[in-house]
Amino acid sequence: MAELTKKQKKQVYSKNLVQLLQQYNKILLVTVDNVGAFSIQKTRQALRGKATLLFGKNTLIRKTIRDYVDKCIESGENEAARIENLLSSIKGNVGLVFTNEDLLATKDVIESFKQKAPAKVGQIAPNDVFVEAGPTGLEPTQTSFLQALNIGSKIVKGQIEIVSRVHLIKTGDKVGQSEAALLDKLNILPFSYASQVKTVFDSGFVYPSSLLSLGPNDVLQQLAKGIQRLACISLQVGFPTLASVPHLISKAYRNLVAISVETEYTFEGSAKVKEFLKDPSAFIVETQPIETQTTAPQETKVIAPVEEEKKVEEEDEEVGNLFEDDDD
Repeated sequence: MAELTKKQKKQVYSKNLVQLLQQYNKILLVTVDNVGAFSIQKTRQALRGKATLLFGKNTLIRKTIRDYVDKCIESGENEAARIENLLSSIKGNVGLVFTNEDLLATKDVIESFKQKAPAKVGQIAPNDVFVEAGPTGLEPTQTSFLQALNIGSKIVKGQIEIVSRVHLIKTGDKVGQSEAALLDKLNILPFSYASQVKTVFDSGFVYPSSLLSLGPNDVLQQLAKGIQRLACISLQVGFPTLASVPHLISKAYRNLVAISVETEYTFEGSAKVKEFLKDPSAFIVETQPIETQTTAPQETKVIAPVEEEKKVEEEDEEVGNLFEDDDD
């Protein structure tokens, strides 16, 4: 079989991508910076039968999607054409994960495969790097190397030993040549990398992957905040909405009660308020049954020993009478 030309390979790739766009309704956009082929292979194996991973040149992916969107618009498939919103996120080392399964479960599988990696010169540190105190296995002749990094050390049993824990690299700093060389000498792999899901395409809607971890309670809280803000704006500008109507009714009711209190007019809602204002002490009686219920057990506990004492006194009198009869 003749080997495909570069143009034919692009055509096969574009055809495969279009088939995936038509077959799946959900797409995860994954960044694979510093991720090795071994981790990607493990991810493919874990998602086999549930999702399809596709990697390629960004220019070819964007061109294929644009052509697909144009055909969808011509045929009237506007929902399928929404995938055009993904084009702005296709940059850097990215890949497409096509699936019809649960998105959160798929995301967890993709991000579960982490790979240890050494520190490279000029690299931005994704996390803090510490060198623990203790023996290093380095020869005594390399003490000057540690001194150049301001790392305190001593020679113990023919090898260099670091005196105290050292914060070698901070998050966000560039890895220097000396730091990278030291970590390499100590056989330390300080960084770990995994595929990261950044953007989600779900049935025509594009949103950040952080929304996948939101539960029902989180959604309700965000909805409540939005309704509260809408009600505040509606009340401020004087434009009634469904969110502000309950507040308007409550305010109107309070105004009616206030007018009724200041005048002789009384309705069912203001009658009790007027009674309270006339004699607040009358409403204290309502709390007395609760207090008597709580104090009753304590009173019975105090009275019970008194009854027992009376019984003891009666028994003593009877015993005394017996002795008196004997004397007679």
